[in-house]
Amino acid sequence: MSGAQELGIALTLKQCDQLLTLLAELQDWNSRFNLTAIRDPGEAVVKHLLDSLSIHRHLQGRSVADVGTGAGFPGLPLAIVDPDRQFALIEATTKKAKFVEHVVARLELTNVTVINSRSERYRPTTRFDCVIARALGNLSEFVRVAGHLCAPRGRLLAMKGKSPRAEIDDLPQGWQLVALHRLRVPGLDAERHLVELERSASRR
Repeated sequence: MSGAQELGIALTLKQCDQLLTLLAELQDWNSRFNLTAIRDPGEAVVKHLLDSLSIHRHLQGRSVADVGTGAGFPGLPLAIVDPDRQFALIEATTKKAKFVEHVVARLELTNVTVINSRSERYRPTTRFDCVIARALGNLSEFVRVAGHLCAPRGRLLAMKGKSPRAEIDDLPQGWQLVALHRLRVPGLDAERHLVELERSASRR
């Protein structure tokens, strides 16, 4: 998959097959359960797979939570290309969580756990090094529903379209901006940004 190479990700044949199987399963389930509005296979490669993989190099630590994963994005593509990290995919909508569970079993992903719960209600025994979310409201809402999942020196990574400067200026007390990354998604003309947050030093 040339788009992954442009992102600096060298896929094995097995990983390519897993990513394509993920999209095939999504297309099949989507015809019955309406999991995503993106139905064109080419569009799904760009807006689901490559958009998800565009944040890979910004992950840190060994454990990652994907809050509001929906049909498994960005968590499933990231787990496929990064088998040495552990991923918890959190989704409140049961039909979407069931799909993700199906794909995890179908692809034999031993590094993925699916949590069918609202993120604000989920209380893991060990917090995560990295907590990611795509299309989860504004940054204050992300902190509210997922901040407790983040380890003391962990990071919150929010995937955004245009640069959310106003949201950054309105961050809740106790959280601060680490970096604002401009992302490049192969095949996509629209703007993409990644906001990297951490707790203020006094709150760690």
